[in-house]
Amino acid sequence: MSPKLLELVSPARPGEALTLGEVYREHQGFVWRSLYHLGVARAQVDDAVQDVFLVVHRRLTEFDGRTTLRNWLYGIARRVASQYRRGAERSAQRLRVVPPDDADDPGDGPRLEAAQLVRRFLEELDDEKREVYLLAELEGMSATEVAEALDLNVNTVYARLRAARLRFEKVVARHDARARREERT
Repeated sequence: MSPKLLELVSPARPGEALTLGEVYREHQGFVWRSLYHLGVARAQVDDAVQDVFLVVHRRLTEFDGRTTLRNWLYGIARRVASQYRRGAERSAQRLRVVPPDDADDPGDGPRLEAAQLVRRFLEELDDEKREVYLLAELEGMSATEVAEALDLNVNTVYARLRAARLRFEKVVARHDARARREERT
């Protein structure tokens, strides 16, 4: 946690149900993954996480419990990610260069290959299916929770999730077929 964010973490005031520190400790990983999967460049994710929790700090007293805390945080993360993506696009246009792909950390070959496959799959999905897939499959949220987080009908969530899963199965099948062909040669 950055020094600036540490300054904002204070013990709960009397009558306060949540503190920034509690929210941060419990949900920082979820916010980080959400921002990354929503297209924030890896080099900027930590800054974006801080921006999310600055909003949380300002608005925590407004959280009324009508939705889950996780859904509320996801909504904030969506808006912050959108700002970061727009900023990256404007910078790229000004410099007339295409932003480089985030380099994955070097590591275990099969795990790295699988991570790259999933990342490419997510990049190919349209935004609507990607959000549903990320929340359901990677964050383990129920269809009802996803519907609430994205302000969708539950049936719409199921339809988008089914379409994304079918697409993922096809991507994996193509990858496996390609790997088998390469093994034979």
